[in-house]
Amino acid sequence: MKPAAFDYLRPSSRREACELLHEAGDDARLIAGGQSLMAVLNMRLAQPKRLIDIAGIEDLHYIERRDDHLAVGAGVTQAELLEHPGLAEAVPLLAQAMPWIGHWQTRNRGTVCGSIAHADPSAELPLCLAALGGQVVLENRRGKSRRVMAEDFFQGVLTTDRRQDELITEVRFPLARPGAEYRFREVAMRHGDFAIVALAAVVDSDRLTLGVGGVADRPVAREFVRHADPSEALNALAWSLGAEDDAHATAAYRRQLIRELGLELIAGGPSNEENAHARQG
Repeated sequence: MKPAAFDYLRPSSRREACELLHEAGDDARLIAGGQSLMAVLNMRLAQPKRLIDIAGIEDLHYIERRDDHLAVGAGVTQAELLEHPGLAEAVPLLAQAMPWIGHWQTRNRGTVCGSIAHADPSAELPLCLAALGGQVVLENRRGKSRRVMAEDFFQGVLTTDRRQDELITEVRFPLARPGAEYRFREVAMRHGDFAIVALAAVVDSDRLTLGVGGVADRPVAREFVRHADPSEALNALAWSLGAEDDAHATAAYRRQLIRELGLELIAGGPSNEENAHARQG
């Protein structure tokens, strides 16, 4: 199918983009890379009257390492962030998770902030942002900005806290903490597909933050006591997320993956590559 007719607008500034959003109301959609939105438009699941392309706004194209976080502007593609020098040192969880996002062709077009804005609960970038306790920065047509924690920004399937006249200008990923370990696991039908279950962990000496994607209606992050037996906590977490059967996996399989992958992450088990080969073998 082809998308319904729309007006294509290409603002040159963030303020202009916000003004266009305000004028069009619910009849507008933002686009940067288009890797998620174009599929939705082609299936006519959304039929906006205006498509506002922010890819040409130059001051949204930056990656900056600041005091306690890595700031990624709304114009940065996933490939650019993955290839950014020092990413593995600054935010090691991103360096582990991002090769699992689609394929190099889609990463060359898809943007980091676009994935956060789309808020697919099976996507890797929203999961990383939630597990790390990151922030989303939004700006409105009056030039006022606000910061929203990841746990508050994601509100359901493809639903966020972004207001109608706001533009996501950047996302902030906290820098690696000294002594902490960062681990990621994912199981999908094929490498590059959306996750059936994905887990991201931040492991400190006395506590563990575990993020789960692909199960609930949004990525979920929970804290565990590091040296306690995690089995009961992982089982409780698996049941609390409301897993459902679908064409890719049963709810029972998803719960079991949370238990198994969670134990591997806590123990520092086999790498994601070894884990994937073992499940395929």
